[in-house]
Amino acid sequence: MLAISLMRMGAKGKPFYRVVVKEKRSKRDGKYIENLGTYNPMTDPAQVDLKHDRIQYWIGVGAQPTETVSSLIKHNPATPAE
Repeated sequence: MLAISLMRMGAKGKPFYRVVVKEKRSKRDGKYIENLGTYNPMTDPAQVDLKHDRIQYWIGVGAQPTETVSSLIKHNPATPAE
């Protein structure tokens, strides 16, 4: 089963996360299939950069976002193309 989850990067005390698609049973920071964006909680406000088209694709093929990723997607909707 596939999951869309956060992968921790950054130094000790300075977290930075990648939003990735991976096998649900793999380790938090283990091998992943595709990088879907980034999340930096250290800035004010938190900086979120997501590839909404790819996220929708992976949800369409059965990937389940974690609670935290669902919240990030909900609070950072895709901006319409100009």
